[in-house]
Formats: sequence, structure tokens, C-alpha cells
Amino acid sequence: MSNDYYDDNSTAFFAGSVGADMSADRARFLAHVPRGGAVLDAGCGSGRDALAFKAGGYAVTAFDGSAQMARLASEYTGLAVQHLAFADVAWREAFDGIWACASLLHVPHADLPGALTRLARALRPGGIFYMSFKYGASERFVHGRYFNDMTEERLTTALAPSDLRIAQMWTSLDVRPERAGERWLSVLAIR
Repeated sequence: MSNDYYDDNSTAFFAGSVGADMSADRARFLAHVPRGGAVLDAGCGSGRDALAFKAGGYAVTAFDGSAQMARLASEYTGLAVQHLAFADVAWREAFDGIWACASLLHVPHADLPGALTRLARALRPGGIFYMSFKYGASERFVHGRYFNDMTEERLTTALAPSDLRIAQMWTSLDVRPERAGERWLSVLAIR
């Protein structure tokens, strides 16, 4: 299970991801969030993006499925990062934006529409939802982590049951130098 991987490897994962430059995608996302608006960092990992949102003056709530990552992210950001699974999300119309950077890719393909629907309910009408996945059409395990790769078609199908409509979809290369050549699919969807 992916959460076990992150609990067992939290320090190394934190060190390898906290410096990744996601500023371009954050800027795309924040262009749709009111200044000082409420942002949910769903599956926040190291807390890198939650801290950037906090520094920008946004009201940030963050959670992670790994207890150890939530602890490290809390220490790093000064936020009370919750240990929570996507299946346990119960907020209703609480956020102007949801940021799920490389986190929903650990949700099994069969469970993804339900997770997206629960998260969509947490958005206020007109709210924006950013999500990113490794590009591809497979479900796989790599070093104890499950990955649900996405193509444009697979993600469009997974989003269909939710109240979300795709505003932008794009592919990009991984920002980490050691992952050069790895492709990602990112989406901005509006409730």
C-alpha cells in the first residue's frame, strides 16, 4: 500500500520532493482562486505547496494519507496537517480551490470517480480543482507504491460522474532533474 511506503520512507521522500519547483502550475491554479481564498491541499506530501499557498496569504487546509508525511508537513509548514484518506473527505462547499498535486495517482482506478466526487463536493460552486497524474494508461506497483496513470481519455471518463468540468488539460515534463523525460498530465477543473 502506498501509505505504508510513505510512512516507511517519509524522510527520504520529503527531502526529494520539498524543493520541486511547482510554481508555474500553482500560478495557473491561483489565477482562479480569490485572493486570500480557502485552499485545500489534498495529499500534501512534504507540504511544499501548502506552505507556498500560506505564504501567499491563502487560508490553507492540508491533509495526507501517510501519518508520517502529515507529521513532517505539519513541522515544515506550521499548519495542523491532518492524517486523512481520500475516502474520508467529508467537507461540503468549504474551499475555493483544491490542489491535488501527484496525490490522486495513488487512488485505484475503480475508486477514483468516487474520490473525485467527494472532493468536488468540498468545492464551492465555481471553485477550481487542480490534479496531476503520471502520463499513461496503466495501473502498476513500483517499489511498494500503487500508481494509476492517466491519459486525457481515462481522466475525462473518471471525472464524468462528478460535478467537475475540465477547464484546462496539459502535459508536461517532470520538474525534478533526476526525473527528466517523465511525463505528467495536469488538469484544472471547475465545479
